[in-house]
Amino acid sequence: MNILIDGSGAVGLGLGASMLSQKAQVSFYATGKTATAIKENGLKRTGLFKHYSFTPDEYQVYTNYDDIPSESFDYVFICSKTVANNDISKKLANHKNILKNNCKIIIFQNGFGNDEPFLRYFSKKEVYCARVITGFSRPQRHISEITVYTEPILLGSLQNVDPEPLTEIAQMISASGINCEISHEIDKYLWAKMLYNCALNPLGVILNCTYGKLTENEYSKNIMNNIIEEIFEVIKKSEYSTLWDSPEEYKKLFYSKLVPDTYNHYSSTYQDIQKKIKTEIDTLNGTVIKLAKKYDVDVSTNKTIYNLIKSIESEF
Repeated sequence: MNILIDGSGAVGLGLGASMLSQKAQVSFYATGKTATAIKENGLKRTGLFKHYSFTPDEYQVYTNYDDIPSESFDYVFICSKTVANNDISKKLANHKNILKNNCKIIIFQNGFGNDEPFLRYFSKKEVYCARVITGFSRPQRHISEITVYTEPILLGSLQNVDPEPLTEIAQMISASGINCEISHEIDKYLWAKMLYNCALNPLGVILNCTYGKLTENEYSKNIMNNIIEEIFEVIKKSEYSTLWDSPEEYKKLFYSKLVPDTYNHYSSTYQDIQKKIKTEIDTLNGTVIKLAKKYDVDVSTNKTIYNLIKSIESEF
């Protein structure tokens, strides 16, 4: 099995190490200092679960699509930030020769609707999505650290395509130590993650704190409750659905289990802001705002949070 990891951040390196541990042939698309680091220092997966270490001769690193041989890959894992999706999808379309027949693209990102840029160029049977609620960080450019685990990674399709062809990938990720499963209801689980990320990620940036700290203040809790309630109203008015019948039902789980399990975690949005790079806010609260406009739903709190993050980003 030959896999291209497109996006060599914490998630990409962590999943790359997982697949290498299962004897897959793995290549990374990376640029700049990251490409240099994994070429020179090797690759490590640390933190929760089994630790792995690989030398540079155990994988390939490409910095240009033109250098990749034809018919190289059975799978492409999209692990970049969502802001790169338009560029990545176009480049993959322009280099379809590097993909084998029946190659599958799996998108391991935050947000909802991230398959849309890829569906401009690839069929529904070629593009899949993953729900990743595992926390990854990158203490060094060649190291991926698993910091948080609450539920399995889920693989599925937002286009009503049978996800069973991804079973082998799920089994390999699980064998590497991170539980991974196939889901026929990936949309519901992605909206579950949207509820979690939209409530926690931007507010953690604005208040400069971990997920857990946000629940210890009645004012920040009020903001999160408003975000959650607005998202439920959007889901209710749209063609989508999620795992809970009401915001009250979700909030019970959110405050009793989901946040306590990730109490000390700083969000990927927080990490991006610290590095002074663009965040994924457009595919988080930004997606909620777009759908709210379509279905005429008031999402004032989501808009305020979104604008605050965009204001911070505008200084970069």
